[in-house]
Amino acid sequence: MSKRIHVSTTINGAPTEFLCEARQSLLEVLRDTLRLTGSKEGCGNGNCGACTVLLDGVPVDSCLVLAVEAEGADITTVEGLAHDTRLHPLQQCFLEGAALQCGICTPGFLVTAKALLDRNPKPTEHKIRFQLSGNLCRCTGYDKIVRAVQEAAKALDGNGRAEKKAAAKPRAAAH
Repeated sequence: MSKRIHVSTTINGAPTEFLCEARQSLLEVLRDTLRLTGSKEGCGNGNCGACTVLLDGVPVDSCLVLAVEAEGADITTVEGLAHDTRLHPLQQCFLEGAALQCGICTPGFLVTAKALLDRNPKPTEHKIRFQLSGNLCRCTGYDKIVRAVQEAAKALDGNGRAEKKAAAKPRAAAH
């Protein structure tokens, strides 16, 4: 058995510590150790984007990042987008715009789109499509996803904060 390594990081705004093997991916630790199962393993080799998380604000394929590389980093997963009982405007727009089907790719699209809107609050359709090009969806067409990101951009002010109208919407009830 190899030596386990202690890692201190921040995940979704909360200081977090964990032990991991030197070769363990960030995705494995997020899902199996920390039980943050929003990020999905689609391909395991960085080609699909289903496991995308933000590492210090930059979208990365967590299946390709070693967990030890998270030392001192600020990580945002899809679980970190919603606040209290309110969905992030991206999540709300994906729901309202039917921009998802099976849901495997959705967390990666949401996190990647958040990074885009944090950097560029009013992206063109071309910029959205380019930013999302590393995320693959096998169920839907990409048009609904792009439209959902465009609608979310409208619902956010220039600082990435939800405007009052969008922020007041409650989380959709689970059935």
